[in-house]
Amino acid sequence: MKTIAEINEKIRKGKAVVVSAEEMPDIVDKKGARKAAEEVDVVTTGTFGAMCSSGAFLNFGHSDPPIKMQKVWLNDVEAYTGIAAVDAYIGATELSRERGIEYGGAHVIEDLVSGREVSLKASAYSTDCYPRTSIETSVRLEDLNQAFLFNPRNCYQRYNAATNSSDGVLHTYMGTLLPGKRNVNFSGTGELSPLINDPEYDVVGFGTRIFLGGGQGYVVGEGTQHNPLKKFATLSVKGNLRGMSPEYLKAGVVRDYGTTLYVGIGIPIPVLNEKIAKNTAVRNKDVKVNILDYSVPRLNRPVIREVDYETLFSGEVDVDGVKARTSSLSSRKVARDIAAKLGDWIEQGEFYLSEKLESLPADTAFKPMRMSAEVAPISRVMTRDVVTAKEDDPVEKVCNRMIKNGIDQIPVVSEEGAIRGIVTAWDITKATATGKRKLGEIMTSKVITASPDEAVDAVSRKLEKYKINATPVIDAKGVVVGIVTLSDINKFYRRAR
Repeated sequence: MKTIAEINEKIRKGKAVVVSAEEMPDIVDKKGARKAAEEVDVVTTGTFGAMCSSGAFLNFGHSDPPIKMQKVWLNDVEAYTGIAAVDAYIGATELSRERGIEYGGAHVIEDLVSGREVSLKASAYSTDCYPRTSIETSVRLEDLNQAFLFNPRNCYQRYNAATNSSDGVLHTYMGTLLPGKRNVNFSGTGELSPLINDPEYDVVGFGTRIFLGGGQGYVVGEGTQHNPLKKFATLSVKGNLRGMSPEYLKAGVVRDYGTTLYVGIGIPIPVLNEKIAKNTAVRNKDVKVNILDYSVPRLNRPVIREVDYETLFSGEVDVDGVKARTSSLSSRKVARDIAAKLGDWIEQGEFYLSEKLESLPADTAFKPMRMSAEVAPISRVMTRDVVTAKEDDPVEKVCNRMIKNGIDQIPVVSEEGAIRGIVTAWDITKATATGKRKLGEIMTSKVITASPDEAVDAVSRKLEKYKINATPVIDAKGVVVGIVTLSDINKFYRRAR
């Protein structure tokens, strides 16, 4: 019905009809997809959320005498320099050597965009044409020859939501997940999300001009982990840092996980025909994702249930009969601002649409890493002959059992062998001081456990996180089938080396 060239001519004349993705569903419901396609020229979309796979290419210019940078740090955050003498790529998730998890590459990018001065330190080996071996100075964005955002994976078509069925708090890239499935975290902006409005990638592709970080940028191809067969497409995007704004390009810290960059992206969807009009009439209730259990450290995490964005945005969702609080890692408010700002640019003739030069791949699937060696499960490391006790056992008897077996913790189990608690030597010492006699009075009932098929690395992390030196291993019915200590894991790592 229309071409992008025709829409651009209407933009030039100030006659283009632009609506946001939140307005389009009502228009299609009222007038039908064909009539809506005739009347509406552009649908604007928006998203603003944590996009870890982001970074910036920077060119510092040559010093005198010149240096071939081998290592470079910006505000004490290391950038990759294996591309040229004075070019570097700083990743959003790279951490500061001194400040650690509280400051990273994302903060450096925000500092540059905000006009702040950034310290630059570099070291190198000496050559005839690059004799200098070190340099220390400071730079601002205006001092750089080129500075452009180049993000390998942004703007997921959909995001799975996350919950946690374990007894302990989890800190993940999906935020803090409370135990017992008490909360559900999610990302994305539902019906406002760019690729939700172009689900078959009819108009978004290589060369599409977009709103990026408060400036203008382009889609430069599919993003990494692009998975269109399961409707998890991603985009790789590029744009000049000059002209961007910290309002739409903001550093963040995810607790006990690391740094990330919040990126604002808005993509105009040209309404060329009835099909596109129908696709842009999607509502939050139509956008469905799975809630995954992040307490399972696997690629194929168990699915708790399917849910739509209308429910997620409501603030609570039913998880196995319990109302769990929902929280978004994306901002709908900022996404709406982006869609509105993009619409203003188009209506004022400051933003023109571009034809895609190449379509996004539509038949690829995300593959896990090829493993050359099998990942060892904790069942290979654990002690199978476990010394256990019952809740009504006398403290003195259990103390003697610990001494006899040379151990400092004993799982407390039921008659069927199911885990009920755990007692340590320190608990026994306290019981002696307070006069308590039964194990059930002193045991810890909330026990950190492992399953036999959990990877050794995952269990090692669990011991480190909870500051414990042993954990019972239980089967699917909760029966204790083994116990593993920090010493067992250390021995395994030494053998592996």
